[in-house]
Amino acid sequence: MFKSLTFLALGASLLASAAAAQDLPDLDGRTITVVTENAYPPLQFVDPATGETIGWEYDAMAEIASRLNATVEIENTSWDAMIPAVSEGQYDMGMTGITIREDRAEVVDFSDPYMRSEMFMLVRADEDRFTDASSFAALEDGLVGAQPGTTPFYVAVYDVLDGDESNSRIKLFETFGAGVQALRAGDVDMVLTDGTAGNGYVAANPDVFKLIGEPLGSEDFGFIFPRGSDLVAPVNAAIAAMKADGTMDTLNTKWFLDYKMGG
Repeated sequence: MFKSLTFLALGASLLASAAAAQDLPDLDGRTITVVTENAYPPLQFVDPATGETIGWEYDAMAEIASRLNATVEIENTSWDAMIPAVSEGQYDMGMTGITIREDRAEVVDFSDPYMRSEMFMLVRADEDRFTDASSFAALEDGLVGAQPGTTPFYVAVYDVLDGDESNSRIKLFETFGAGVQALRAGDVDMVLTDGTAGNGYVAANPDVFKLIGEPLGSEDFGFIFPRGSDLVAPVNAAIAAMKADGTMDTLNTKWFLDYKMGG
């Protein structure tokens, strides 16, 4: 079931970026169809209080559309269908905290990175059986929740456990949020998440969750496009302008520091 949401030009709220936009490509009102999962707060998710789809990537995409004189239509699909669907040209772009990886770049084009994040272990606040990746691996009955095909899944397999993708200690979930709820309920013992999302969960639920251990590597997030898309260069130009004028920093403050996600 798909939902569509249309972003129009933002008007007065973006006057501060007008000067930068003058040097950007003009897409003449072109409609860009962007697909997302709505399951990875605070990048994109359904607000439990209002039912609205919101997040960092929604705001960033609205800003990009305004600067490029485009209209964006947002549709929703599952993570496992997203990259194939964009690769086949069903959508113009995809956004859902997608890590830039060489294997994925064989089937889709990536934008320049819009965010860099490090992977951390998210656990229950009262967890005291392990404190890092090695002690978790030594806990023979410890379970980790992950979405198949995602960076947290591969980090769990190859950086935390034994390299066996069918390891029974990995419990698979269709969405990141489902894995976090399983952690809360005690059905798994750890979920790997980038630090930005993890800090959001901890800030909103300090009595429920905490982050432990050292970062398990960094990852760059990018938007995806069908191979050869003519949108890559304009979107990259908008990303560069947003980094240069402080818009990216403003979005980071709004979604990673000011906004408190419900648990």
